[in-house]
Formats: sequence, C-alpha cells, structure tokens
Amino acid sequence: MKILLVSDLHYALKQYDWAAAAQPDYDLVIIAGDHLDVANPLDGRVQTVVILNYLKRMAAQGRLIVSSGNHDLDTRDASGEKIAAWMERVRGLGIPTDGDTVEAGDALVTICPWWDGPRVREAVAGQLARDAVRAKDARRWYWVYHAPPDSSPTSWTGKRHFGDVELNQWIDAYRPDIVFAGHIHEAPFRPGGSWVDRIGPTWVFNCGRQIGPTPTYVALDTEAGEAAWFSLAGAEMVTLDAPLTRPPPALTAPPAWMPR
Repeated sequence: MKILLVSDLHYALKQYDWAAAAQPDYDLVIIAGDHLDVANPLDGRVQTVVILNYLKRMAAQGRLIVSSGNHDLDTRDASGEKIAAWMERVRGLGIPTDGDTVEAGDALVTICPWWDGPRVREAVAGQLARDAVRAKDARRWYWVYHAPPDSSPTSWTGKRHFGDVELNQWIDAYRPDIVFAGHIHEAPFRPGGSWVDRIGPTWVFNCGRQIGPTPTYVALDTEAGEAAWFSLAGAEMVTLDAPLTRPPPALTAPPAWMPR
C-alpha cells in the first residue's frame, strides 16, 4: 500500500491543490491536522467551508483520512474543552476522522482528535485501549495523531521539545507500527530534529511545514518497506525493516515505487 502523509497545511490552498493532484498515485492520503490557520485574517468559518470543499473533492477521487490539530479547534464542548466540532462535517462527507477507526489494506488505522483537556484525553485513551484489542487481528496498526511524542527529534523546535508526553506513554503501552503526526513545523529542518523517529518498534513521522505550492510530505510503500521525506531542503529515506540511522540517507532520485 502506498501512503501519502501531509500535515499543517494551514489554509495554504496551493498545497491542497498539490495534495489533490498527487492523490491518484496513492492508495491512501492522510492529512494529519492543522487545516486552518488561526493567524489568517480570513474568518475561520470561511476557511472551514473552503477546506471542506477541498476534502469533498479529494474524497471523491480516492481514500482519504483526516484528523484535527490545534488550529482546527472552533468551539467548546459542555465541559469547556476546545474541540474541532467541524470534524463532524468532515465525517458527514464520508471521510474517516477524529475518533474513527478504519481498516486500510492490512492495517487498522486509529484516528485521534487533538485534545485540549481531560475529557477528550480520556476519550483518546479509551479509543486506543479498545483498538488495541482489534489490532491483534490486524497485520499492522497505524495511528493518526497530530502532535509528535515528546523527547523525540520529531518534536524538536531547535530550542526545546514540544511533544505530547501522553503519546509517549501510549506508544510504550501499545507499540503501534506507525504514528503519523505533524504539529512541529521546524523539526525536520533544525539540527537535532528530524522528520522520522523510532521508539521501540514504532516509527514516527512528522513531515514538517514549508512555504510554497508544494508541501513537505512523507511517502511510504508498505510492500517495499520504505518511507521517504521530500522538502525544499532535500529528500531522505528510511527502510522500515532496518534500524534507524541518523541522519537518514539522502535521496538523489525517487525510489522505484514512487510515481514519476
């Protein structure tokens, strides 16, 4: 299965155009949160309508999974916690999103919401505990979780780690195969940071963020057992059944399984 990961597009519509154009070359596209941009002067409700139209178009042409990020929070629930309520409209388009668990090829995919307080955090904990039982019958288990783990190169800003400590604990407890993340834009570009980490058997990917019409992205081929990262700063690749080496080897040409 070929998977494309993008994240933190932050209402960069040309980057959504790129993702939509690339989608037919992949079996699954994952957009791991932060669709909106709270710093953009355009009202968030307008941004939401535009992004929903993009997601609707992408869902019509291939398999798509979407999660929320911290920029996507648009209301408070009854307990006062911030939530991305518009993800319900994403679900209404037939797109798996926050709180959903789906099968994709031979993998179980758990899609986690961005949590802002104890209620949603406990909901995520419950979702992972339930899915751990289901994952026993799956060949692979993937998580879509906007924040990367703490104390990881994927959460390094260049000055400090800014990851999710609870995610570290859940990875230690359940040992998923892959966590598809985002959130820390700088991580792949800072000394000591990276787009990839391995915590025990768990691979973690955070493609970062760049300006321009093409987003940073990670492409995976599960049959080839390879994952590659592409950016304006260069490209690198890891082999999923081999130990992680740092820095990952640079790519001078796309791997054979990549669309040309």
